[in-house]
Amino acid sequence: MQVEQIYTGCLAQGAYYITSNGEAAIIDPLRETQPYLDRIERDGVELKYIFETHFHADFVSGHLDLSKETNAEIVYGPTAQPEFKATVATDNQLFEIGNIKIKVLHTPGHTLESSTYLLIDENGKDHAIFSGDTLFIGDVGRPDLAQKAASMTQDQLAGLLFHSLRNKIMTLADDVIVYPAHGAGSACGKNMSKETISTIGNQKATNYALRANMTEAEFIAEVTEGLLPPPSYFGMNVAMNKKGYDSFQDVLQHGMNALSVTKFEAIADEKGALILDTRNSGDFAKGFIPQSINIGINGDFAPWVGALIANVNQPIILITEVGREKETVTRLSRVGFDHLIGHLEGGFDSWKKAGKDVDTVNRITADQFKAKVKIGESKIIDIRKPSEYSAEHVEEAFSKPLTNINDWIKDIDSKEHFFIHCAGGYRSMIAASILQARGFRNFSEIEGGFNAIAKTNIPKTDFVCQSKMLK
Repeated sequence: MQVEQIYTGCLAQGAYYITSNGEAAIIDPLRETQPYLDRIERDGVELKYIFETHFHADFVSGHLDLSKETNAEIVYGPTAQPEFKATVATDNQLFEIGNIKIKVLHTPGHTLESSTYLLIDENGKDHAIFSGDTLFIGDVGRPDLAQKAASMTQDQLAGLLFHSLRNKIMTLADDVIVYPAHGAGSACGKNMSKETISTIGNQKATNYALRANMTEAEFIAEVTEGLLPPPSYFGMNVAMNKKGYDSFQDVLQHGMNALSVTKFEAIADEKGALILDTRNSGDFAKGFIPQSINIGINGDFAPWVGALIANVNQPIILITEVGREKETVTRLSRVGFDHLIGHLEGGFDSWKKAGKDVDTVNRITADQFKAKVKIGESKIIDIRKPSEYSAEHVEEAFSKPLTNINDWIKDIDSKEHFFIHCAGGYRSMIAASILQARGFRNFSEIEGGFNAIAKTNIPKTDFVCQSKMLK
């Protein structure tokens, strides 16, 4: 028996590949299937089952393409209602893979169909659980995402989750390994650890939501406290996972369509396509196609695309670093952005060489910011997360998280100059590109963000350790 965790950092997502005696199973695969097919061929095994822990909200799973390519059976837990051929298992149902078994544990709460898969080894011993979004390392799944579909409140769903954890998971032996679907950085929880593997015993000892003698009321209050609104694309991803989607190969073919400068410009003008520039923030600041939005590929690319563009049906044309076109298309497809028309052949340099209009961002260094800013008079916008802002920030700075830019941008005075920063420059350049696309020119974006500002003597609030704030 072998178990491999296939972890994708930009989505903080874990898929699992399990083999035993010539047969294999995959749990919660990502959209692109080739990594799994490569493993199957390498090991000379037959893929028997594709297990889905629930209808995912933060990414589009690869279950449909993978099943078509291997004839493997797709399996969901009880109450799931997929609109394609799949097995909806019963609680405690067993599935055999070689010499091992997978037992379905229905664990509703994150969603109603959420299920945990218990791996029973060759000797009949409980070995590990694949807990999906029911149990994370240091946290549990948020109970607010399925309210509409479940016709339940988040408190009611949290109550279901409380009983699922205590009756199905915490009763397992302490040495049972915990393999979750996500780690730190995912929007599916609020306090996840950077660790991606643990044990039941360790989680009983360290996970706030699993502590002994915790009442249901206490659990509900603590699990629902401080939940930020889910990204707008979540509901669309759930629908794609439940109803079906275009083949990844078709999406890749469209995205890999190389567009000349003339064709690119015509599509932008005629089809209302969003111009997405995925270069790094420094290169973007020095020159970019007017009206384009910068979300750098070297960061939490896909989640930010999902959070800020939101509509997965939005037509998109791409500007990438030459050679990274396929990677960009793949990462967009993972969160359901399938309506790609193509990419600019030759990247931004081809646009510049063609003598087309170019825009820039007024990016300044932290030292220049220090020389120009007047605390109490200058307007400073900090677009980091509230927890980052609370830990330490420039005195008199306003907290305006990037995730809420579509709300607070309406309050910006186009005549009043302001400074804008994040932690290191990645998010503030996203904000700068959105601001300029909407006609704002009256700001300075700070290179290096708060990390650079903190090295100056600009007045700042007292530092508070964020890990202590979360306890």
